[in-house]
Amino acid sequence: MKLTVIIPVYNEIEYIDILLEKVLSTKIDKQIIVVDDFSKDGTREKLINNYKNKIQKLILHDKNQGKGAAIKSAQKYIVGEYVIIQDADLEYDPNQYELFLREVKKTNNKVIYGSRVLKKNKYENVQNFSHKTRIWGNMFLTFISNKINKQKLTDAHTCYKMIKSDIFKSINLEEKDFAFCPELNTKLSNMGIEIHEIPINYVGRTYEEGKKIKSSDGLKAIKAIIKYKFFK
Repeated sequence: MKLTVIIPVYNEIEYIDILLEKVLSTKIDKQIIVVDDFSKDGTREKLINNYKNKIQKLILHDKNQGKGAAIKSAQKYIVGEYVIIQDADLEYDPNQYELFLREVKKTNNKVIYGSRVLKKNKYENVQNFSHKTRIWGNMFLTFISNKINKQKLTDAHTCYKMIKSDIFKSINLEEKDFAFCPELNTKLSNMGIEIHEIPINYVGRTYEEGKKIKSSDGLKAIKAIIKYKFFK
């Protein structure tokens, strides 16, 4: 089973080498699509010079548009049977792709999310957020998303979303920023597609380390859920 890995990138000069080497070294059949969202810190040059011939597709935006826009740019190039989103920092470990592939082979589920808050067992909690505010914010947004979309997710805004490619390519993505996540959740709900979750390891980084999402993105998330549930 071929897995398409979409990697949106913006100003990740410190992490991009380590991340891409990890993705490249995964022992799975894969297609790697990297979308540089107009990085200005040298990331773009590094991608062109060091990785253009190692990955299957490199897309270069001519202006900064946001994570959602980067993912949308990659949509039409997907060739894998399933697709997964990979942030360019080191919060999510690519070695966990095999967890998703094993789950798909076992259950044949069409959509699987990697939850940062599901427990592997009753003694171990896998969440490792960088700040308590982010934990409570994520819980609140997940609660709102579940109520409106009639879902039972524990982590609605995780990066690790693995989706059957024909479903993913059929969705018209409109949000250009981090609101991509609630948009996708809501549109999957509207299509009647169930989202399954598996526990993953997660190491959150701080804003000093380059974390980009802001509290204002939480308000945008709620707005997106309401928009695509009731007005689209």
